[in-house]
Amino acid sequence: MRVVSGSAKGRPLKAVPGTGTRPTTDKVKEALFSMIGPYFDGGVALDLFAGSGGLGIEALSRGMDKAVFIDMESKSIDVIKENLRKTGLEEQAEVFRNDAGRALKVLAKRGALFDAVFLDPPYRLKHGDELMSRMAELDLLRSEAVIVLEYESGHKYPESFGPFEQVRKAVYGETTLSIYRFAAEQPDDAGHTEAGTETSGIAETGGEDHHD
Repeated sequence: MRVVSGSAKGRPLKAVPGTGTRPTTDKVKEALFSMIGPYFDGGVALDLFAGSGGLGIEALSRGMDKAVFIDMESKSIDVIKENLRKTGLEEQAEVFRNDAGRALKVLAKRGALFDAVFLDPPYRLKHGDELMSRMAELDLLRSEAVIVLEYESGHKYPESFGPFEQVRKAVYGETTLSIYRFAAEQPDDAGHTEAGTETSGIAETGGEDHHD
């Protein structure tokens, strides 16, 4: 694995030892960032189930100001910290060992707000949409935030639910990427709320792509 583009382009990344972590391949990572960026003018990213930290590190390399990395495995935390040192991005990162659900509560108490979220739970877990809804409930997402959900291709997530709308989907063999946009509710002149309609430049609506 390596950093695909940006300030740390070409830097090698260490993988988490063992078979319990499934790193995003460079091919999928490059496709992912071509869909949501490919480059950023600041912002804050959350890499949940971070594993080796490859997605958050790629976001930092491509222009994000800061990234928060969460994983519950101590060996993953060690690898993330080592990869951040290798890429010279440790000053822009916070790394926490915690369960995803508890981590979201802690981040909410700190008043964290994210512009992009990378959500890559183990394939056995099918609760990506539940975690996204929880982020919305905890006010962790900026209006027009982009959420990248990576999951097993045999599983299906809804195209839209609550304040989330799927704007892009791509299939890479056994891996599927769904890109969602968060539309925060905005008060109207009468004091009611309605979904925001501002269009984000990060991810534009598109069809489903299939790749071998």
